[in-house]
Amino acid sequence: MPVIAPMPATRPARIPSQREGAEDVMAAGTTVDHLTETYRAHYRSLLGLAALLLDDTASCEDVVQEAFIRVHSARNRVRDPEKTLAYLRQTVVNLSRSALRRRILGLKLLSKPMPDMASAEEGAYDQLERDALIKAMRGLQRRQREVLVLRYFADMTEARVADTLGISLGSVKAYGSRGIAALRVAMEASA
Repeated sequence: MPVIAPMPATRPARIPSQREGAEDVMAAGTTVDHLTETYRAHYRSLLGLAALLLDDTASCEDVVQEAFIRVHSARNRVRDPEKTLAYLRQTVVNLSRSALRRRILGLKLLSKPMPDMASAEEGAYDQLERDALIKAMRGLQRRQREVLVLRYFADMTEARVADTLGISLGSVKAYGSRGIAALRVAMEASA
C-alpha cells in the first residue's frame, strides 16, 4: 500500500469543478483552503493520535489521510470553521476504531492452523501397515473377513452384523474371535 506524504508546503493545483467557484467557498460550511491549512498544520498531531490507537505506522497514515478525505467530502456540514480540527480528530478516532474492528474480525475468521502432519517416513510406515493388514485380511476365511469388516470398519454392533449376514449372534462372536486371532498371527508373521 503506497504511503502518501503529508501535504507539501506549496499550494496544490486547483481541481476544476462542475460548478465554477463552488469549490473554494461553500455557502454553509468551511472552505477548502481552511480545511487544507488545518490539515497541513495539524497533520503530525493527527498522526500521533492515530499512532496511540493503532500500532502500524502505515495504517496511521492511511487513517489520517482517509479522515481528511471524508471531512473534505462533508465540509459543508462543518458550519463553524473553528470546529474543523475537532471534526478531523473525531474522524481519525472513528476510523482507527474501524481499523481495529476489522483486524479483530480478520483474526477471528482466520482458519485454525492444521495439526502437525506426519512425516514422510511415518506415512510410508502407515502405508506398509495398511498393506500388511489388507494382505492378512485376504488370508482369512470369507465369513471371518465379513464379520471383521462389518464390525470394526463399518462400526456395526454384533447384533446388526448378525442381521446383515443372516447368521446368529453366537456365530458373529465366534467368527470375530477366530478372525482376530488369525489376523494377529498373520501380522506377527509379516513383521
